Amino acid sequence: MYLFGTFHLLRPTTAWSTPEVDHAFDSASEVWFEVENPEDQSGLGPIIQQLGLSPDRPLSSLLTAQEFATLDTAAQALGSSGAQLDPLRPWLASLQLAVAAMVKAGFDPNAGVDRMLIARATAAAKPVKGLETVEEQIGFIANLSEETQLDMLRSSLEDFSEAETLLDDMAEAWSTGDVEGLERLVVTAMRDESPELYEALLVRRNTDWANQIQTMMEGSGTVFIAVGAAHLAGDDSVQVMLKKRQIDTARIEY
Repeated sequence: MYLFGTFHLLRPTTAWSTPEVDHAFDSASEVWFEVENPEDQSGLGPIIQQLGLSPDRPLSSLLTAQEFATLDTAAQALGSSGAQLDPLRPWLASLQLAVAAMVKAGFDPNAGVDRMLIARATAAAKPVKGLETVEEQIGFIANLSEETQLDMLRSSLEDFSEAETLLDDMAEAWSTGDVEGLERLVVTAMRDESPELYEALLVRRNTDWANQIQTMMEGSGTVFIAVGAAHLAGDDSVQVMLKKRQIDTARIEY
C-alpha cells in the first residue's frame, strides 16, 4: 500500500511526478482519493444550497462595517463583490476567496495532483474510489461553529495580500518533500489559529481514513491512496493514526 501526499491546485509548470511515484501508481490495482470524483458537480448544488447559504444571516450582519468593506475590496480584486458574497455562510465565503486567490496567482485545479491522477487512473482502467463523499467533506467544514467560520473568514482577509507568497511557500515545501516545512505552514498554523478547524479537517478525517486503511490491509492487491499532503504531516497524521493501530509506515526517499 502506498500513501501519496497531493497538492490540490498547482501552477501548470510545476513538475512533480517521478519514476518512483510512477512505479507505485502503476503497480496499484485500485486508487483511492479523498473523494471519488471531485469534478462531478451534479449533486453539489443542493448541498451548497443547504449548507452554504444563509440569506437570513448575511455576512454584512455578522461582520463589522470595516470588515465587510475589507471583504468587498478583496472580492472585487478577484472579480466578485461583497454583495455577491453576502448571502454565503462564512465558511463558503472564506473558501471561495481562497480558491479565487489561488487561481488568480496562477494555481490551477486542473493541474492539481488529484485531478491528474484521477484522469490517469481512469485512462488505465483502474478502479477509482473515495474515502468520503462530497457531502461528508463539505459537512466537516460547514458544521463548524459560526464563530470559527467567521475566524476563518477574518483570517483569509488578513492574509489576503500575502496569499500568493504563502501559497508559493507551501507549494515549494510540498514539491521538495519538506515535510517539516509543510507541517509548520499548514498543520501547526491551523492548530494554533483554530483548534476546532484542526480537529474537524485533520484529526477526525485522519482517524476515519486510518480505520478504512486498516480494513483495506486485510484485503489483497496493491492500493495507492492520494490525499492532501497536510494529512500526512504532523502529530495527528494518517501515519500516526496507523501506528496507533499497530500498522507501520516508512517514507520512500527519492
